[in-house]
Order: sequence, then structure tokens, then C-alpha cells
Amino acid sequence: MSVTGRPTPTPRRGVWHTPIADGSPAAALLSASAVRETCASVFATIERGESAYYRWQPERLGAATDCVLATLRQQYPSLDVPHHSRWRHFAAGGIDRWGPLGAGFGTDRRARARARCELALVSVLLDAGAGAAWHYVDAPTSMPLSRSEGLAVATLRMFAAGLFSADARVPLRVDASALARLDPARFAAGFGVTGSNPLPGLAGRVALLRRLGEVATATTAVFEPPARLGHLFDHLEAQAVRAALPAPLLLATLLRVLAPVWPSRLRQDGIPVGDCWRHPAATLAGAPAAAQGLVAFHTLAHWLALSLVEPLEEAGIAVTGQNGLCGLAEYRNGGLLLDTGVLVLRDPASVSGILRVHEPAVVEWRAATVTVLDLIAERVRAALGVDAEALPISRVQEGGTRAAGRRLAAEKRPGAAPPLDVEGDGTVF
Repeated sequence: MSVTGRPTPTPRRGVWHTPIADGSPAAALLSASAVRETCASVFATIERGESAYYRWQPERLGAATDCVLATLRQQYPSLDVPHHSRWRHFAAGGIDRWGPLGAGFGTDRRARARARCELALVSVLLDAGAGAAWHYVDAPTSMPLSRSEGLAVATLRMFAAGLFSADARVPLRVDASALARLDPARFAAGFGVTGSNPLPGLAGRVALLRRLGEVATATTAVFEPPARLGHLFDHLEAQAVRAALPAPLLLATLLRVLAPVWPSRLRQDGIPVGDCWRHPAATLAGAPAAAQGLVAFHTLAHWLALSLVEPLEEAGIAVTGQNGLCGLAEYRNGGLLLDTGVLVLRDPASVSGILRVHEPAVVEWRAATVTVLDLIAERVRAALGVDAEALPISRVQEGGTRAAGRRLAAEKRPGAAPPLDVEGDGTVF
């Protein structure tokens, strides 16, 4: 544990690309508890009526919860809600696209786990906003897909074709050397990008994967030479105690491994802190002064942690304490709050046009999303008579909040566009 009480990974032999000292400002921000605490401190300003952008209407929580419950019961009448993870997107349209690939590993569960971790890692890092104009046609099924489902299936097809492998004879793997020399033209073709079918942030996605390859090569403590991303599974397996890995430790490990991958935004002691943004109301108890005034979200890292649960559990590693992770601060969950009136814009004109991720209106919206999702989740569990272990925040998202947010968006705006237009660079949402 760090001096702030937040989980830190157990050191392993080998080199880290960017070592992060316990007790440093960066270490303080790289945890699920930092996300909850900093988001709550910003949300408190909205509750107190101090936000210039939003008004809090707690009386609408009941209506928002009812909307989520109705969606959950419609999608999962038996209440057997799966994890919210990338694996739901790979199966878009009810088609099991991973199954035939995974079957090729036979009884070698660890080899299959490595490949599943690789596919999840690459696919999640590419799962930033796709925009309303882009779509992907899954050639084997002729199925048109858009947004997250389209990105997921396109990535799976590229993975199956060996685009990320350094050995054409072994396509189902992701090698750091292949990522570092990723061909932008083949990558764009894999997503079906044309002049009339543009994918926002394409250059940023290529740069992110190339950077991942460089960092993996240099981080021998995790990826072991020759660097293969599947060695992340071995590293996580080593962190487990009696075949159990706490979900907050899973996230903390991913945040440390991926810290140097993110584009240079904010840095603490020279270390990139990823999806963190400035807001004067943000506080973090026990953290160094340099970490104050920063709000942590780590949305893609959370998304990756959720997407690794099933590969780890299939390989015999129980992921415990899943409600220790946070809701995702993205536009479907956030859209639910605005479209149900839990949050109300004080002046819609103040957020018209395209917003940048660092702007206060976006930071506050995302912070409110993390905090209010927990409130909605508590009400959903109470209505269903289950506890947080049975229905952690990830299952609440899969069962209701994201689907409800998407449905409301489709009812209210063309193309199911979110209520706020936030410009992405391919590395945040």
C-alpha cells in the first residue's frame, strides 16, 4: 500500500519504463479511490449550487433510477447481468466472434488468457469516440456497426488477421515490435476508413499503439523480452494471492503500466498522469500538495480493467472487490444524467458548440457522472434486493445506465448524439 492507503503493485524484477515512487503526486492519482474522491469533491460544488454550468436536481434521481431499472429488466429479465466489458461488443448482434478464435488454443488456458488480454488491451485503447459519421461493415457477417461495437469488431478482425503480430505464422498475438512499426494505411483500412467514412482521432490511435509498443519493449518487469503484450497476464497472475486479485489492485497495476503510454498532458514529477484534469475544487486527502486541484477519471484504464475480468476469471484468477472500481465517466452514462434531468444546464448557450476535454463544463459533467452513478447503483440494488457484491457498478452499467443513456439519446437527438459535443483525441473516452 502507498502512504495514501491506495493499492500499489508488488515490485517484480526487471525494468520499468517510467518508475513511479510510492508517495509521489503521480502515485496518489493513479487509483480508483482517487477517482471517487476527486470526483466527489468537484460534484460537491454542484450540490452546493456553486457550479456555473449545472444545477443538481436530486428529486429526479427516482425517475433516473426507474429508467435504468426498466432497461435492465428488459435486457436481462432473469437479472443475470454480465460484466460491462469489451466482450459484449465483440459479440455485437448476438454473434460469438471470439469463440472460434479462442477454441484454437485447446486446453491451454494460459495461452488463451494471454491472447484474450492482448485483444482486450489493444481494443480498449482504440475505443475512443468514433463519432456519428463513421461505421464499419463486418465482412464475414455483412453487419453494419458503429461507435463502440464497430470499433471492437474491427479491432478483433485486425487481431485475427495478424495485424498486431510480429510473426505471420502466429496471428493471434500482439507483439510490441509490431505495434511500434504499425502501418497507418493498413490500420485505416482495417477500420474501413475512406474520405466519406472518416474516423475521428485516427492519427492519435496509431500514435497510442506505437507508443504502447515502445513502452512495452522498455518495461521488462511486465512484458519480458521479447516484449509481447500477453505477458501482462503473467504479471497480473503474479500479483494474485491464493488465485485472487482485488479489482482496485488490478486497476492500479494497469495505471502504472500504462502511465507513460498516454500523450503528454499533465505530469507529476515528470510522470504522465493520463486522464486527469484541473479543477480548483478537487481535493485528495493525504496526497501531496502537487496532486491537489486535479480530478482523476482514468476512463479507458477502468474500461480495460473491466474487460480483463473475464479473461482472468476464465484462467482461474478471481477478481474480487469489483465494486471498488468506478463508473465510467463517458458520454452515455453522463448523457443519462442530463437527459433525465438529474443535472440541468444553467445556460445551454454556455456549452454550445464543440467542447474540449479540459474545459470546466466537461470536467464537472464527468465528475458528476462518476459520483451520481454510485447513487443510482445504490437505488437499483435496493429495488432489486441485492448487494454490491452481486451487482457491482460494472453490472449496473451493463444492465442499465449505458443502455438507458443510449436509448434516451436516440429518442432526443439525431444519430443518438450525446447532449454535449466533446472533442476527443482518440485517447480519452
